[in-house]
Amino acid sequence: METTKSATSRTVLITGGSSGIGAAAVRHFASKGDKVWFTYHQGKQRALELIDSLVPTSPEPPRAVSFDQSSWDSLQQLIKALPSEIDILVNNAALGTRTVELTGIEEKHRQDELFTQVNCLGPLWLTRQLLPGMLQRGYGKILMLSSVGGGITAFPGFRDTDGMTKAAIAFLTRKWAAELSHNPVDVFCVCPGAVDTPMFRQSTLDPLSPESANELVARLPGGRLIHPNEIAEVLWWLTTPAASILHGAVIDASMGLGVHPGCIAAQASSANLKGDVI
Repeated sequence: METTKSATSRTVLITGGSSGIGAAAVRHFASKGDKVWFTYHQGKQRALELIDSLVPTSPEPPRAVSFDQSSWDSLQQLIKALPSEIDILVNNAALGTRTVELTGIEEKHRQDELFTQVNCLGPLWLTRQLLPGMLQRGYGKILMLSSVGGGITAFPGFRDTDGMTKAAIAFLTRKWAAELSHNPVDVFCVCPGAVDTPMFRQSTLDPLSPESANELVARLPGGRLIHPNEIAEVLWWLTTPAASILHGAVIDASMGLGVHPGCIAAQASSANLKGDVI
């Protein structure tokens, strides 16, 4: 199947592109010559600053559109604002445990509803809107962002609806990939681990003392946080022809946290392993 298209002719939509992994993806795709559109919800100023920072280096600076991913009506306004051809969709926008609490909604059941609307229904609705055009044109890449917590493994104490909605993204990836296995549209899911983003700091590091935060980071695989640019580079590579063999893959991009989640509770001794290395 034909899955090749020049970067200079590709149009990319990245949801949640004003900060974190989304902003890194905007920068990376734009640096490769793609025409980038991205959405923001409450980060208009960050979106404008991101665009301004890319004007000197981008032949065609990215464009930003306001989008409330929990709203069907907002989705329809987004579709009207976008160009008719979107070749690559990066479903990045999502809520985390801390960010849903910052919405001002106090009732847990309403927070759960918002989790589901933003993290599950939003990407589902948007992909359904854009997929027919990809199929008609004979080219498309759909990149789903999940999380190591939910998409790959389970962490005790992790909020149920957070992990549940991230698991749903992995399921959608596999389902769509199965249905599109004989079509010219590739689908992938990337499950980042502890990435140095505002969302991760708000949910995990900020509630801790500086000493405890440093200890937690030290227990992570590699003893550090993942940089958003590292995830952005993976996302861009998945749009290259070579990545088509990974169609349907749910990728653990956690530096090993997904296969060893217990390391954040206590560092495992590697003495025996080192003794076996030749």
